[in-house]
Amino acid sequence: MRIVRYAVIILVLSGWMRQASAQSSDTSGILQLVYTSDAHFGISRKSFQGADSVDSRIVNRAMIGKINRLPVQILPEDEGVNAGKAVGGIDYLAQTGDISNRQEIPYQSATVSWSQFTAVYLHGLKTKGHDHQPTGFLLVPGNHDVSNAIGYPKPMRPLTDPASMVGIYNLMMQPALPKTSATFDYGTDKVSYSRDISGIHFMFITIWPDSGNRVWMEKDLKTVLSGTPVLIFAHDPPAGDARHFRNPVPPYTINPTDRFENLLSEQFKDDLSAKPLSDTLEQKGFVIFLKAHPNIKAYFHGHENANEFYTYKGPDGDVSLPVFRVDSPMKGKPSSTDETRLSFQLITIDTHTKRMTVRECRWNTDPANPGVPVSWGQSLSISLQ
Repeated sequence: MRIVRYAVIILVLSGWMRQASAQSSDTSGILQLVYTSDAHFGISRKSFQGADSVDSRIVNRAMIGKINRLPVQILPEDEGVNAGKAVGGIDYLAQTGDISNRQEIPYQSATVSWSQFTAVYLHGLKTKGHDHQPTGFLLVPGNHDVSNAIGYPKPMRPLTDPASMVGIYNLMMQPALPKTSATFDYGTDKVSYSRDISGIHFMFITIWPDSGNRVWMEKDLKTVLSGTPVLIFAHDPPAGDARHFRNPVPPYTINPTDRFENLLSEQFKDDLSAKPLSDTLEQKGFVIFLKAHPNIKAYFHGHENANEFYTYKGPDGDVSLPVFRVDSPMKGKPSSTDETRLSFQLITIDTHTKRMTVRECRWNTDPANPGVPVSWGQSLSISLQ
């Protein structure tokens, strides 16, 4: 535990240095992030690179190894930002949660999972940004991280363990007095933060932009000029997940009968008799927010564990928001049965022209030859203006 605390202190300082550097210097005109999600430390893949039942540490370490070698690769000739040039600096790694798998019996605790994430990601990533400083980390929690902290409808062992929530909170929120498992309170200790980097406003929120998160988001956006592009990173897709709302049934607890997970501050308002449950009313609140802030240009998320570029239209089809869904190294839907489709994303932004290209990075296309470099999959370019 002492080693983990020391690592957190060092990484908090390095993250602050990375943020200050990115805001004060933009010599290349290129801002670049690797984006991944759903590391799920604590479970095993059915098969990976010729072996069966492969531990999450091995799989995630292999992916980080490919990211470490990414800067020397040449970007594809896809007409995207920096096409045909070397990848070069990676300024940040964004990770949108489910760092720890839910500690349902027989899976390990969040404490063990967070220590493994620290070793594999925070100490294992060796890339540097365009300013030659170590790549910074931008993290938010997923539903598994939060459920470990507050409980879940099914039995867990221990019943609660906020270790990954504490780790994420301390790294990203940088409190004057770091939280501990004893002092962390999910009701008040929210991971909601933003970063202004080279003229782009990045917003990072816990789980989904529900009414509670939108109170903070509205306040944050008041500090942002209307012409500044905004990118949202969250765990859940813009369509949300009905079970993640607060239980509307008295006494409003997390229980196996109602099966609501109480991850969000907003209470579920839709029809409880619908099968499956639909969060249409809740989405409409988010759509109103999007219409009020047209400088929100894209949304990035995990949770559904597949690489996909799509457009969120809202329940009534009256908005058009570009969305980038990322794969999971452990629980990908296509990649769980076809490991050659394992992928993360590379986000490349021209900060002068405000053009962004997101590229799928397939990092395990030849499982028998782990040294094969990343292959380029889908790519999509959009204007942030």
